[in-house]
Amino acid sequence: MGSVQGAIFCFAYILGLLSTGIGWGGWGVLGVGVGLSLIVPRYWRKAPRARIWLAAGVVGLVASLYFQVRVPYPQTTDISKLIPPGDQAGELEAKVWGQVESLPHLTRSQKAQFWLQVQRGEPIWGGDSTHKSVTGRLYVTVPLLQATGLHPGQTVEIEGSLYKPKPAANPGAFDFQKYLAQEGCFAGLKGKQVKLANQRSGWGWWRVQQQIVRSQIRWLGSPEGPLVSAMVLGGKVVDLPYDLKDSFIRVGLAAALAASGFQTSLILGVVLALTRRFSAKVQFCIGTASLVIFLGLTGLQPSVLRAALMGFGGLLALMAGRKVKPLGAMLLTAVLLLVWNPLWIWDLGFQLSFLATLGLLVTVPSLTKWLDWLPTAIAPLFAVPIAAYLWTLPIQLYAFGILSPYSILVNVITTPFISVISIGGMLSALAALIWSPAGSALAWLLKYPTQGLITIVEVFAQLPGNAYAVGTISVLTAIALYILLGLTWLRPWWRKQWWLALLIAVGLVVVPAWQARAAMFRVTLIAASRQPVMVVQEAGKTALINSGDATTANFTILPFLQKEGVNRLDWVVSTEAQKSPKTGWSPVLERLPARIIYALNQAIFQPTASPQAMQTNSHHAFASGKPGDPLPLFEDQPVQIGSSQFKLISKESAIAEFRLHNQTWIWVGNPSPDQQQTLSKPGNLRPVKVLWWSGKALLPNLIAALQPEIAIAANDTIHSTTETLLRDRGTRLYRTGKDGAIQWTPTEGFRTTLERNENSAW
Repeated sequence: MGSVQGAIFCFAYILGLLSTGIGWGGWGVLGVGVGLSLIVPRYWRKAPRARIWLAAGVVGLVASLYFQVRVPYPQTTDISKLIPPGDQAGELEAKVWGQVESLPHLTRSQKAQFWLQVQRGEPIWGGDSTHKSVTGRLYVTVPLLQATGLHPGQTVEIEGSLYKPKPAANPGAFDFQKYLAQEGCFAGLKGKQVKLANQRSGWGWWRVQQQIVRSQIRWLGSPEGPLVSAMVLGGKVVDLPYDLKDSFIRVGLAAALAASGFQTSLILGVVLALTRRFSAKVQFCIGTASLVIFLGLTGLQPSVLRAALMGFGGLLALMAGRKVKPLGAMLLTAVLLLVWNPLWIWDLGFQLSFLATLGLLVTVPSLTKWLDWLPTAIAPLFAVPIAAYLWTLPIQLYAFGILSPYSILVNVITTPFISVISIGGMLSALAALIWSPAGSALAWLLKYPTQGLITIVEVFAQLPGNAYAVGTISVLTAIALYILLGLTWLRPWWRKQWWLALLIAVGLVVVPAWQARAAMFRVTLIAASRQPVMVVQEAGKTALINSGDATTANFTILPFLQKEGVNRLDWVVSTEAQKSPKTGWSPVLERLPARIIYALNQAIFQPTASPQAMQTNSHHAFASGKPGDPLPLFEDQPVQIGSSQFKLISKESAIAEFRLHNQTWIWVGNPSPDQQQTLSKPGNLRPVKVLWWSGKALLPNLIAALQPEIAIAANDTIHSTTETLLRDRGTRLYRTGKDGAIQWTPTEGFRTTLERNENSAW
């Protein structure tokens, strides 16, 4: 088989896996193969024969079917089956026995998390229990003290709450259910107590990892020690502080915390340099052993496997005395990894790793020539991050909708630090395996470079605009951007007219987003339990009514607004009556400065608003006359939000009215029966289009006074009597606890998030 035919089959296999994002996509690939077999040979004399194109179409179809076969599904004995399907709470008190699969890691909620291979489960119903032999994996979280001393291979008994993971209930939020499904897991366990069933202490790579990490932390301390270990072993092996990890991600240095091609190149470079006097076979054996050890220490992550396989291919070529074709090696590596695990085709880390490598292979030479006015040693420092940035940017915009304006500059500045720390960290790790104090001593020499790297990252992470939200782009736009990159790489004319390609790319991203926002009027009711949270988007401006708690703000509101391309809040309304340390306004305003703030309790914002937000607010006139102070929110005083209007009717009963696109909506919190009776008197309330309430009991008089056409409960369930009353009136019911966030537009009406997720591709 020639190289061209081999490349065609490789691309067909990858295209077949990508086609699983569309219904019956595999048959579409087959159709394309049939069409090409009929058309291409007629117009391309040197093209492969028709049967090659037909066979490629069959390969694509087989790839899509193979993907479906490999998609994990819960077996009949899976532990998730213990939870009754009709359980409203979705949780079950149980005891579980199984074998620990991974070392515990710290979560953002300051709990320990590890994977458990289940052997037996015992549901607890009152005093009765039934032993059942079950299988599957569990995502286990336990208090930190309960995880002390746990390591892979131990058999444990855990008592806690067994639950089924839920999909993302809000737009842009993390899909926990999908994440676990990709890991072959369909249930989680909130452990309360862990008991060791045996004291087994076998050997594993985890022992080597712990020895290295402990040795490097001993003299370096934290966060310098964990950072050095993460740059050597990968961020998934080491518990790096989340604030530092977030800063690296924000400035575009996430790759520095992921063991991949850089570390692999360093390892092979050192090995080949030390063994250059030996034969090619000896170099191959030592190099292969080094790669195997590196894989064992870092784990079988897609980016590491990609780098290791390409490195292994280079060693094979060295032993055979042949030259390596980098693009062919990368394509073959991708196919081999996707044969082993076809689900990785939708893994973002896998995609970014290969796209960054492709950028380095095809774009760095041209960029280096364009930068020939720079010193020879400096030009690659600019060319490498620019190439990686360009080739990963479209998929980052598709997934996150965010730009890191300082990414290239930060990569250039930090490259010397990262190189020194990576090389020194590997030497320290090797020394730690021989004698732990020696590893600590070598790691200590990296103290000042590591502190310098941390300082640079934190400075850039605090600069204004360090992460600029442009909004997510469509799949077609991402494909168009990659076509432009391909033309600039392959065609000399486009290479000379690179500025034209850049203008077209900017237009593809900016123009559709600007048009969509300019014509948009959309209301989003966030699925949050603590308080009502609403986002109103109109003509490029955004209003946020309440923020929920810090968890809701960080993992629901901010990701949603980021993907919508929101970099500033035009209006903020807070109906919180009491100051709470759990309020989400602090993280929201640190990332998104507000132009105008209305608050029922103005003291909430005084200590929490960021300096950037205060500076942004300073040019507005507030009631108190002090720069940065929010405007007071009074009962029965309308607040204008663009063409919409908000009015707090009762702070005691937590009732507010909204005028949205000539419709009246109302939020009803938790009024007592007496308060409901008072509100239902004639003249106090008027009929509304939408009733938004807590889902608790409402008096018939209040429902009759409101006459809602739509009722949205901010809960999983609705009080049975209230639900019957609303249904008897013909009111359409939604529940954010089951439907997810509710979005409304004048043209499309109401749409639920979970319904859209269920209809979306894998």
